[in-house]
Amino acid sequence: MARISKNRKVVASKFNLEKEYSLTDAATMLKDITFTKFDASVDLDIKLGVDPKKSDQMVRGVVALPHGLGKVVRVLVLCTPDKVQDAKDAGAEHVGLDEFITKIEGGWTDIDVIICTPTVMAKVGKLGKVLGPRGLMPNPKSGTVTLDVGKAVKEVKAGKIDFKIDKAGIIHVSIGKASFSPDKIRDNAAEMINTIAKLKPASAKGTYFKSIAISTTMSPGIRIDASSITGI
Repeated sequence: MARISKNRKVVASKFNLEKEYSLTDAATMLKDITFTKFDASVDLDIKLGVDPKKSDQMVRGVVALPHGLGKVVRVLVLCTPDKVQDAKDAGAEHVGLDEFITKIEGGWTDIDVIICTPTVMAKVGKLGKVLGPRGLMPNPKSGTVTLDVGKAVKEVKAGKIDFKIDKAGIIHVSIGKASFSPDKIRDNAAEMINTIAKLKPASAKGTYFKSIAISTTMSPGIRIDASSITGI
């Protein structure tokens, strides 16, 4: 018979995997069941009652987390020379155009977000096969295709993130770090969930939030009672 580790015993004593908890309680318990030696990410998995195969039920948007992500977001700005200084002043790690397009074509994607100006989209569009699968393709809807690159960089650095439902009808997104206080975890999660609530497609019928779970890297998910979150 397989032995149950000490940490698993602690987890089992802290909460019931089948029970739904308030967001406040879940954020507090999350701290008690995280045992990684590194600062684990806090993730939300939200199953929605929509059909992502239908274009009018695709749920996608952006959200500015009130407490940020708790990590350095590496930003690449692809732009013309007149925008280079604005991007650098805002804190972008990498700024340029042709040299970075060549690097990306060669497989380089050591970045978290790409921001570009509309004037260079013709060149950036050719990188779709590399950037698309990695979720790095700039998009006007997410604010990553803009003439105001300085503002866009600052927003991303402050915790603005882009999210999109997957083929299974699930939105999976990181909302912070395990080192955050329970209040900060709760606030970030609530902001994300409320934002998704506002994006409910008019054609979606039945229960919108099928399930919500919060977890950290390598921890089990704690199920959240959607009714405990104000605004949805």
